[in-house]
Amino acid sequence: MEDKTAGEAAETPRGMFGGPGCFLCAAALPFLERCFSEDTRDHFRNSRIEFLKGIRGLIDDRIAYLAREERRGTKVTVE
Repeated sequence: MEDKTAGEAAETPRGMFGGPGCFLCAAALPFLERCFSEDTRDHFRNSRIEFLKGIRGLIDDRIAYLAREERRGTKVTVE
């Protein structure tokens, strides 16, 4: 078994998933990037952003619902 030096370890390509030379990072993603035009990539990126904003809106609404102060009854002054 060979020991790698620090220089050799730095040269090993590490993909998004951490594996050296991951198929997805090395082949599939660059291929997909070349298939779509710049406008299409911008559209899908904006779509992801809008989707996440929608989720944030749902979470904010739920937080507001849970944080509201419940009224337990009506105050009546007794003489």
